[in-house]
Amino acid sequence: MAEAPIGRRMATPELRRRRLFGVLPSLLTLGNGACGFGAITFAAKVGPDTTMENTLYIAALLIFAAMVFDALDGPLARLSKQTSDFGAQLDSLCDAISFGVAPGFLMLKFCDVFPARIQWVIAVLYMLCAVLRLARFNVAKTQSTDHDNFAGLPSPAAAGMVASLVVIAPGLTRWTSPETSEWQRGFGEWLQRGTEASLPIVTLVVACLMVSRIRYPHLFNQLFRGRRSFRHLVNLCFALVAIIAVHELAIPLVFCYYALSGPARAVAARIPGLGRLSERLSHPS
Repeated sequence: MAEAPIGRRMATPELRRRRLFGVLPSLLTLGNGACGFGAITFAAKVGPDTTMENTLYIAALLIFAAMVFDALDGPLARLSKQTSDFGAQLDSLCDAISFGVAPGFLMLKFCDVFPARIQWVIAVLYMLCAVLRLARFNVAKTQSTDHDNFAGLPSPAAAGMVASLVVIAPGLTRWTSPETSEWQRGFGEWLQRGTEASLPIVTLVVACLMVSRIRYPHLFNQLFRGRRSFRHLVNLCFALVAIIAVHELAIPLVFCYYALSGPARAVAARIPGLGRLSERLSHPS
């Protein structure tokens, strides 16, 4: 009786499951890139359903969806033991679209407070800083064994900071409805103007933080794989209080808290007493 070909003989159900799990991380990474491209097209109002309202809101949501895909592909690759240089490079290429190009383009379409030329320069600078951040991360992770911290603000967090100021815009309209009091309408109008005016400045700030050497915690690793410290409890309490107290404003507040936590720790480290206290809170004995 003739033997089956080697390839056919190896195609067992177990092997097919392994192949499936091996493909899933790459599919999630490609989903990240697809969401980034979708965010650009919705912000530009091109493609299907261009007559939809709140296309910028949808574009911002797609950036958050890209963040979800980006958060899941790495752990799934490690779980299925399918990590590779190909996956790492693919991840960075998709991140460049979703967290580099899309947020800068979204900022350009959302506000027109500053001269168009200045906003265009800020958007280009943001994109370049995101690409530099990703390239440096690819090089540094092959040379470092520290999986609990990043050097510079991670590009997904920077993109989330930009998108969060866009995604809250529809919710702010409830502050200006005729049913609200006069002071609430005034506050809501101030929030709307302030959000639009601050977005280019916020974009520029997070762009600079991305290429800085300021240390930021790897939240996924520290919360799910590392040791829990008192600082993690404080961060969680802050997020819960923000969600309960200010509702739609909680999203930018949480991202702003994370973005500014790095510079705050860097300043505190230069003050002897505060530096030792911060170290004890992060690494309790």
